[in-house]
Amino acid sequence: MTETTRRMRWSVENRLEFIEFRLYWDGWMNRSHIVDQFGVSVPQASTDLARYQELAPDNLEYDPKAKRFRATDRFVPRLLKPNAERYLAQLKAVADDVIAPLDTWIGDFPEAGVTPVPARRVDPVLLQKFLTAIRGQRSISIQYQSMNDSRPEPMWREITPHAFGSDGLRWHIRAYCHLESKFKDFIISRCLQVGNMGPARIEANKDTGWFTYFNVVLIPNPKLAPAQQRTIELDFGMTEGRTEIRVRQALLYYLDKRLRLDVAEKQDRPKETPIVVANRKDYDRALKTIVY
Repeated sequence: MTETTRRMRWSVENRLEFIEFRLYWDGWMNRSHIVDQFGVSVPQASTDLARYQELAPDNLEYDPKAKRFRATDRFVPRLLKPNAERYLAQLKAVADDVIAPLDTWIGDFPEAGVTPVPARRVDPVLLQKFLTAIRGQRSISIQYQSMNDSRPEPMWREITPHAFGSDGLRWHIRAYCHLESKFKDFIISRCLQVGNMGPARIEANKDTGWFTYFNVVLIPNPKLAPAQQRTIELDFGMTEGRTEIRVRQALLYYLDKRLRLDVAEKQDRPKETPIVVANRKDYDRALKTIVY
């Protein structure tokens, strides 16, 4: 199979998946949706719909009154595994003005609102420099504003970055700090300037905190009523009353703060901290090994 043939086949499969996505989430679609999304001709869109109907004849039918195709009551996904998290992530990205509606496959956008969070400034030029350093396995000098009381003023330091990390609210660059001789996180928005690049002088695989994983075992807060605990089990998709999250040890502190696991067992209002850590001793031991 040639590369051109492979691309053509992938394009057809992509359009068929798009048809199924729209039918599953919106319940209907027509030719113009395919034309607008992929820039193909109307005859090609008709061919795609016919091809999908051959593949899944029980999934769609034409409604002559509404002049559109709609999902039947017998609809069963054949090409896609419906992913609620992906759908909601796209919905959030549009609500946050991160992407445009046309950059998603969603057709009928439901009304959606998100809690506003002050945006962390990330200079695209600076980000591009970090990407270049990571891909080239190079070090780079940065002027960084630390919140450490011993360093109240911005200062230059050399780092060797190898990865990006996020705590859900802000992005970090994971790097070896040649000033402090250790791997640590640098908040990208606090990097004020970047300077020259140089040799890495250290390998990324030496960052044991990044490449070591820890399994956090979560259970419903035992202070909740039994019925509430069962709801939390469903809410977090728990099996036999527990769920495990595999997290990089270097990101464990952020998980601890984001899920309020650090205060869960001390709270008098368990509904505000509905989950707690079951493997607490090992968890606390892993937390203590993290360098920030």
